[in-house]
Amino acid sequence: MRFDRSHTAIRDILLDLKKEPLKKNKSFIQITLLLMAVTAIAAQHIPNFKEIPVLCYHNIDIKPARENELRISAFHFEQQVKALYDSGYHTILPGQLYDHLTKGTPLPSKPVMLTFDDSHETHFSLAAPVLEKYAFRGVFFIMTVCIGKKNYLSAQQIKMLAERGHAVECHTYDHPPVINITAEQWEQQLDNPVKKLEAITGKRVEYFAYPFGIWNETAIIELKKRGIKAAFRLTGKKSSTEPLYTIKRIIVPGTWSEKYLQKEMARAFPQ
Repeated sequence: MRFDRSHTAIRDILLDLKKEPLKKNKSFIQITLLLMAVTAIAAQHIPNFKEIPVLCYHNIDIKPARENELRISAFHFEQQVKALYDSGYHTILPGQLYDHLTKGTPLPSKPVMLTFDDSHETHFSLAAPVLEKYAFRGVFFIMTVCIGKKNYLSAQQIKMLAERGHAVECHTYDHPPVINITAEQWEQQLDNPVKKLEAITGKRVEYFAYPFGIWNETAIIELKKRGIKAAFRLTGKKSSTEPLYTIKRIIVPGTWSEKYLQKEMARAFPQ
């Protein structure tokens, strides 16, 4: 981390606090200045916050009756993945993006993140094999209420996804909008799902996708309190104070051609 004026201010305030007996008013002013300096440093971690393309898929089907925002055929999905591969894109995982945004860790050329919501079984049987065919890795946001149910991922499939290098992260217990989650419900909707997924995969779960892509400030507070490092939205604007908790994604409808997908990526994530 660069040692700049903000760090010097923190050092001077701490030394001053150690040298002199605290007086009430002076103490309040010093602590306020300390908090301001810490906030300034935190802001420096993400000076420009260049948005990386993050794509969101839902159900993948062999021959869907209809393709839309929540459903894409296996054929069109592979055509899109192949187009990204042929265009020189490299997939990244949330930890890589987090390190890039907070530490400046370099990313591969033409980075893209491919995310999959709602625990569909076809994420394992159809999506993962296509990704691996092109040496890509995906991010699977799991709602744990579905685990083991018909047409949804089993615990063993989730474990295998993690073992094969994909990321397994949290999408709540049963998909409520976070704006409707009460203080008492966060244990059910986040704490317990995180523990369950960590028990299945043996890996830390530190990233979150908002159900319906909707976020609010209260949710960000709860996520931070519980050790979530970053979260992904679909709608609304990026938070000016907490950009790590409002990382943009776009849904990829099954109706998009490969050419139109890349056009939308360029529009939504200008480089």
